[in-house]
Formats: sequence, structure tokens, C-alpha cells
Amino acid sequence: MMPRLWLIGGTQESRQLIEKLSLDSTRRGSSGAVLITVTTEAARALYPREWASYVWVGQLTSSKASEFVSQYKINAVLDMSHPFATQISQLAIALARHHQLPYLRYERSQIGHPITHWRDRNNRLGYVSVPDVESLIARHFLNGERTLLTLGYRMLPTFKSWHSRVTLFARILPSPTALAVALEAGFSPDRLIALRPPISAALEKALWQQWQISQIVTKASGQAGGEAQKQAIAADLRIRLICLARPLITYPRQTDNLDTALSFALRYYA
Repeated sequence: MMPRLWLIGGTQESRQLIEKLSLDSTRRGSSGAVLITVTTEAARALYPREWASYVWVGQLTSSKASEFVSQYKINAVLDMSHPFATQISQLAIALARHHQLPYLRYERSQIGHPITHWRDRNNRLGYVSVPDVESLIARHFLNGERTLLTLGYRMLPTFKSWHSRVTLFARILPSPTALAVALEAGFSPDRLIALRPPISAALEKALWQQWQISQIVTKASGQAGGEAQKQAIAADLRIRLICLARPLITYPRQTDNLDTALSFALRYYA
């Protein structure tokens, strides 16, 4: 088996990089020189059909990680996972150090400050940043609100005990796992919608209006994660937008430039 670049994927940017590699494949090796890992079967569809057999689907655990590196002859790690997928990033960093593998983290740039300033219908600041879900709850942001959570299904169990006290809605990915977790976390079917991004501004706005949402809780996912669009719609509807800050991780090497990530990939793409 040839050495392989391990691409931690599941994001739109990782698909863009693979498309660029596909254009280069006629003169540089083959797609088999890259192993793409994603956590759901649905994410396999992000990539061109000819790459489907080189997509590994599952949750990589620390107990199987070194075996994974040896089995697939990993020679470098390009981490293009979601900004909030901290577990796989931390595991990849540890593996790269242990096996002395080159590592690069590509992370989409942050929007940082709100693109506009607004106040909601109660004359409160329209944009609020909090460090984590625990701070959101501790500061009583949920009380008396009709809140739409766009945080991904993994965070929903945190809110299980809150349904009798506040009004919560959630948007999740259209996957059996996400739906099962959301239902177990106490979200009734009439307060769930399953959609795969990207979502048009018109649909996003209509959904908020249909549910009479008074505030949104989302992640600092950057432009690719629809953060700017949510800000614009929230300002237009005078709805409060609460944004969870990105987790702080010290990466050995990091870039927000896709061309830099492509150059790294080509270096280890046989």
C-alpha cells in the first residue's frame, strides 16, 4: 500500500481541496494517495464520485488511532475538520507528534466582530458572544425566549432538562443519528427541522418567522458556516443572535489559506 495523506474532512473547504487535487491527478499519482475521514455516511457525498472508495466513515478513537496510522500508512495529516470538532483535532495532533508526522491545520477564518450593529425588539444588543453553552445557560439568556439552536446535534442533550421552563427549537442535519439524539434530548418533532447546509437566506428567514423566533444560538463557524448570513437576517428581523466562541486549541501549524493547504497536500500526494 502506498503512503497516504490523511485528510480530516467533512467540510465544504475539504471538498474544494479534493476538487483541486482531482484536477491535478492526471499528472500526479491517484486519489488512492489520500485517505479522507468523515464521521457520517452522508458526508461521503461531499466528494467526487471517483473518491468515494477513499473515504473512511466512522469515529476514530484513541485506542485505535495508532493502528489506523499504521494500517493506512499515513505520512502526513491535513486537518480540515469543523472549527468545533475539537476531539478529532486533538487526537490528530497527538498522533502527529507521536509518529513524527507533518501536520497542518486549515481553519476557515473567523468573522470576528459583527458585520453590522443592531438592537433587538427589546432594545437589547443584537449580537452577543459567549464562550460556551454553560455560560449561555448560567447567564439566563434562554428565559422568556423562543430560541432556535443551530449548534449541531451533539450539544442538544445539554438542554434536555430545560424544555419545561423555556421554548426551544433546533435545526439539525438530516441524519438518523442527529434525529435520534435530538428526540432523546426532549425536542418534539414539531420543534425540529432537518436540513443540510447551505441554506438560502430566504429559507432561513422564513423558518425564523414561521416559528416566531426571538433569538438564535449559533456557533462562530465563519463565512462558510453561514454566520454572516445569520447576522444579516437577525439584524433585519431585529432578533438577538448569540454566538458561541470557537474552542481554543494550540495547533502545531495553522493556516486559513486554502492555497497553503493545497500546497501541503501536494507535497505528500504521491
